[in-house]
Amino acid sequence: MLALALRFSVIGGAKAECGGSRHRCCCGRFPAFLPKEVHEIKDPFARTLAQRIQRLPVKIGFSESCIMSSCVKPIRQYETNPVVLLHCFDSSCLEWRCAYPLLEGAGLEVWAVDVLGWGFSDLEIRPPCNVAAKRHHLYQLWKSHIRRPMILVGPSLGGATAIDFAVKYPEAVKKLVLINASVYAEGTGVLTRLPRKIAYAGVSFLKSMPLRLYANVLTFGNIPFTTRLDWTNVGRLHCLLPWWEDATVSYMLSGGYNVVPQIRQVKQKTLVIWGEYDNIVSNKLAMKLYCELPNSVMRQIPDCGHLPHVEKPNAVAQLIADFARSDSC
Repeated sequence: MLALALRFSVIGGAKAECGGSRHRCCCGRFPAFLPKEVHEIKDPFARTLAQRIQRLPVKIGFSESCIMSSCVKPIRQYETNPVVLLHCFDSSCLEWRCAYPLLEGAGLEVWAVDVLGWGFSDLEIRPPCNVAAKRHHLYQLWKSHIRRPMILVGPSLGGATAIDFAVKYPEAVKKLVLINASVYAEGTGVLTRLPRKIAYAGVSFLKSMPLRLYANVLTFGNIPFTTRLDWTNVGRLHCLLPWWEDATVSYMLSGGYNVVPQIRQVKQKTLVIWGEYDNIVSNKLAMKLYCELPNSVMRQIPDCGHLPHVEKPNAVAQLIADFARSDSC
């Protein structure tokens, strides 16, 4: 459990490159549904993006019930294919706080959506959060609000989410972008057999400040403690919602993602982005993914780890923008 927790607790950090953007924090208000701790966050990019988070109704099942689903909507919608940003395991759309304004500044229609079970959606009804539920929820969000073939971007475990979705709903996906994709793990493994009390204890530990701070130290090295603390607070903000533990346990006990058999079924043109010094998913697996995808191109980002869109947002935004506009990339 500790190894899994460390692996999936690194989201929330962003190196100094974020400060290189000219995008400034606006003076709006935070949505009332965000945890009150959002007011304590200092990162101007996180504050700006948090102020833009909305909840949109997404119908689930065959009833009239809806989940008010969190996302960042584009300011403008264009006739071109929208770019839809997913996030890593146990994260939120705030993961894109540095790259989002760069993509928007490049003239793209950009959505940053929260995968069912994570992020800031209203899950008071405690829906199942297994892979099938996550897929169906994303499809209904796309069908109701986006409505055009999209360029779907998946980092880390979000890469598995993207592949699973693209294979099941090819009409909804024009292209794929996979960033340090974690796609060769065969689900949550032995965690599916944990007694529920132990599963809840492990999930509670996953959101703890000591664990998240330690993971941040391993990922981002020598930075001021106050900055590290702020990044950690950004990364765990969604964990403070009252249904987070139930949703995460639901996913963990369901078996999680196993998309290995689906990789060769991907028909969409795919851009594989990889950080040179990823200590979580090896470069060998990156090359394996590139070779197994039927129609792919690979770009490596130097001096970068597992989170290129967080660590090197300018480089990632440029690659995504070029890929979105090109038919030959």
